[in-house]
Amino acid sequence: MIRIDNLTLARGNKLLLEHATVILNPGEHIGLIGINGSGKSTFMAMLRGELAADGGECDFPANWRIAHVAQETPASPRSAQDYVIDGDTKLRQIEAQIAQAEEEDDGYAQAQAHTAYADADGYSATARAASLLLGLGFSVAQLEQPVSSFSGGWRMRLNLAQALMCPSDLLLLDEPTNHLDLDAIVWLEDWLSLYPGTLIVISHDREFLDSICNITLHLHSRQLVRYRGNYSSFEEQLAQRLVLQQSAYSKQQEQIAHLQKFVDRFKAQATKARQAQSRVKALEKIQRLAPVRTASTFTFSFPTPHAAPNPMMVIEAADCGYQHAILHDLNFSIQSGQRIGLLGANGQGKSTLIKSLVGELALLAGKRLSGKGLQIGYFAQHQLETLRADDTPLQHLARLAPEAREQALRDFLGSFNFGNTHVNAPIGPLSGGEKARLALAAIVWKKPNLLLLDEPTNHLDMETREALTLALAEFEGTLIVVSHDRHLLRATTDQFWLIHQGKVESYDGDLDDYRDWMLKQINLRRTENKTKKTNTTAAQLLTNTKKISPTKQPQRKTLQSKIDKLENQLKQLTAEKDKVELALTNTALYLPEKKNQLATLLAQQTQLNSEIETTESMWIAHQEQLDAM
Repeated sequence: MIRIDNLTLARGNKLLLEHATVILNPGEHIGLIGINGSGKSTFMAMLRGELAADGGECDFPANWRIAHVAQETPASPRSAQDYVIDGDTKLRQIEAQIAQAEEEDDGYAQAQAHTAYADADGYSATARAASLLLGLGFSVAQLEQPVSSFSGGWRMRLNLAQALMCPSDLLLLDEPTNHLDLDAIVWLEDWLSLYPGTLIVISHDREFLDSICNITLHLHSRQLVRYRGNYSSFEEQLAQRLVLQQSAYSKQQEQIAHLQKFVDRFKAQATKARQAQSRVKALEKIQRLAPVRTASTFTFSFPTPHAAPNPMMVIEAADCGYQHAILHDLNFSIQSGQRIGLLGANGQGKSTLIKSLVGELALLAGKRLSGKGLQIGYFAQHQLETLRADDTPLQHLARLAPEAREQALRDFLGSFNFGNTHVNAPIGPLSGGEKARLALAAIVWKKPNLLLLDEPTNHLDMETREALTLALAEFEGTLIVVSHDRHLLRATTDQFWLIHQGKVESYDGDLDDYRDWMLKQINLRRTENKTKKTNTTAAQLLTNTKKISPTKQPQRKTLQSKIDKLENQLKQLTAEKDKVELALTNTALYLPEKKNQLATLLAQQTQLNSEIETTESMWIAHQEQLDAM
C-alpha cells in the first residue's frame, strides 16, 4: 500500500500539502483531482522520487516497479516498435545477458538467460508492443518508422505506449488523454480497466475517470481527501459532505452566539461572574469549524444569434485535403439548428473537414455554398498557437472589435474571469486554460449562428469544460464539433457523422455503439499486422526450402510438425476468442446484475489473448529456425 502520513509538500514558497494523511491500497485505480495549481503534478513528481517531501512520510514497498510517461522523446532512429519495447528495461537487460553469454560461449549462462527471457514474456514482446501502438492509433506501416519521423503529439503517444509496456506495480499517468483522439482514449480505457497494479491518474475528462477509477483522491485546501467510487460518485459525496459541513457550521455559530450573548450580558454582574467565566472557557475550547467556501463557478453563455439562413451551407461534389484529397466526393447540406458530433479515427479527416467548412482550406474540387447571413464561430485544434504572445487580452479583443468601447470590452472579458490585472497583462505567460478561455471569449463576442469547434476542450480544466458544455447545450444556433470529451458530446449533440475511408456518412448509433465499432477496427488492424508477418515468413520459407541440405531434412520435418500443431492450436484459440468477443457484444451484459458474468468473460478474453500471443511467438520462433536452415 501507499501510506501517506502527516505529509507536507511545498513548491517554492507555495505550500501545497500540509499534514496530509491518507492510505491507498494495492490494485486501486485512483483519480487524483483538484483545481489547477493545487499541486497534483507536484505530488506525482514526489511519488516518482523526483522531489522530496518537506515533512511527514510517504511510504510504499521498496520493490515496487513504477512506470510513468516520459516528457521528452529523443529524435531516435530506432523504430517505433523497438522504442516501445525499450520501456521494458528488465527485458532489454536480459537480452544483453543473452548476447554476452553467446559471445562468451557460456552454455549455462545462455540457458539461465533464456529462461529469464521466457519468464519475462520476451517472446510476446513484439506482439505486445504492436498491440499498444495499434491501440493508440498508429498504423501497421508506422510500426517500423523511426521515432524521429513523428511529430510532437505522436511522440507523446510513443512515450505513453512505452510506459504501458513497462511491467509495473504503480502506474502514474498525468493527463494521458491530452494528445489522444476519442478512438485512442476508448482503447486506453479498455487497457487500463484490466491493469492489475495500482494506478494514479490525473485527468480533466470525467468520463475517462468514471470508466477506470474506483477511488477519487481530492487535493483540496492542502489536504488529500479519499472518496470511494469514480468521479461522478465523488461529486455526489462531496455535495452531501458540503451540506453536512454547512449544517454543522451553522449549528456551531448558533451555540457560539448563545454563549457569547450570556457572557456579554452578565460578565459585569458579581452574582453571574462565575457562570460568565465558565462560558468564556467553553468558548475558548470550541474547535471552530470553517464555513463552506466552494470554488467560484465559472459560467458563460452564447448570445442569441442573428437570424440564420437555411440551409446554412451546401457542399457539392467536394474533394477536401491539402495537395492530395483525404475526403472524396462529399455531398451534404448543413441545416439550421443541427447539432452534429464528428466521429472518426485520427487521420481520417475530421480537422480537414472543419477547415474546409470554415474556408481556411480551399476545396480541391466541387463547391462550397454559404447562405446569406452566415456567421461562423471557429475554434481550431491549435487555436492557442495563433494568439500573439506580446498582446494583452484587451488588445486581442479590441483588434477583433475596433468599434467597441474599451469599458464594454473590459466588462466582457471580466465575464470570462479576466479581471483588471489580467486584461492588460501579456498573453504569453498565461496558462493553456486561460488562453483557451480568451479564444472562447473572442468567438462568443462575434455572436455566431454556426459554431465549428475542433477539440475545444484541450487545455481546459474540469470547471471550464463544464461551463463550455452548459453554454453549448443552451446555444440556439447550429453546432458541429470534434471532441474527445464524451460528456460534452453527449450533452451538446443529437446526431453523429462518421468520417471513415474518405467518406462522411451519417452514423445511426450512439457513443457506446461507436466504442464497440472502434475496438473492432483496432482488432482488424492487429489481425492485419499478424497476417503481414505471417505472409512475410511464409515467403521467406518458400524461397529457402530449395536450399535445405538433405542432412537437415529430418530436422525440417520435426520443426514443420511443431509448426502444424501450433497452427491448429491457434485456430482453436482464435475460435474460442471469437465466441467470447461475440458474447461481449450483448448489451445486456453491461447491466449491473450481469457484473459477475461480464467479469468472467473479460477474464477469458484476457487469458485467450495471452495464450494466442504466446502461441504465435512460438510459431514465429520455429519458422525463424526453418529460415536459418
